[in-house]
Amino acid sequence: MSAHPDLRWRREGLHAYANKNYDEAMQYFLRAARYADKPAQAMIAEMYWKGIGVAQDRALGYAWMDLAAERFYSNFVIIREQYWETLDAATQAQAIERGQPLLAEYGDAAAKPRMARILRKQRAGTGSRVGFTGNLQIIPFTGPNAGTGLSIRADEYYAPKYWQADKYFEWQDQMWNAPPSRKGKVEVGELQDIGKNPPPKDSP
Repeated sequence: MSAHPDLRWRREGLHAYANKNYDEAMQYFLRAARYADKPAQAMIAEMYWKGIGVAQDRALGYAWMDLAAERFYSNFVIIREQYWETLDAATQAQAIERGQPLLAEYGDAAAKPRMARILRKQRAGTGSRVGFTGNLQIIPFTGPNAGTGLSIRADEYYAPKYWQADKYFEWQDQMWNAPPSRKGKVEVGELQDIGKNPPPKDSP
């Protein structure tokens, strides 16, 4: 997971949030959001909408949820529309205006290429250049399996859905396009550990 900054920083954010360290959680979610992580963007939206750890700002909360719903994931679209219905016309206009710089920085057009560069860099530094992994076993040093003695088959670790940007985002779409479990509530869920690489440096 440490080779995937979107998942890594979201996990750190969820941990901080669960422990009511909201300032820390916000910083982690913002880092994940820069790598096209829609659940992290939705968590930022909820924090602003409800005033959790920050001053309540419903225009900004809507702007973030609109960003989280960019790929039309059902849960986030439902919440976005619920937000919109509660805003008066002036706040709606403000939300749209304030959403423009967020879109430029955190929208898929900017964030997906940022994530793709990280995936290429991390994948290039591991494994066989000809694609042969043989009986190689990966021992994770981060995440829930760290220190347990468990290993991951190399062919699973190097699966294209974890390292090729187009496959990676298709995999995310499959997970998040499932029918919504609860209306009006952000459900992020648990993360799976998919790597052992040392944490990449954040790109500017």
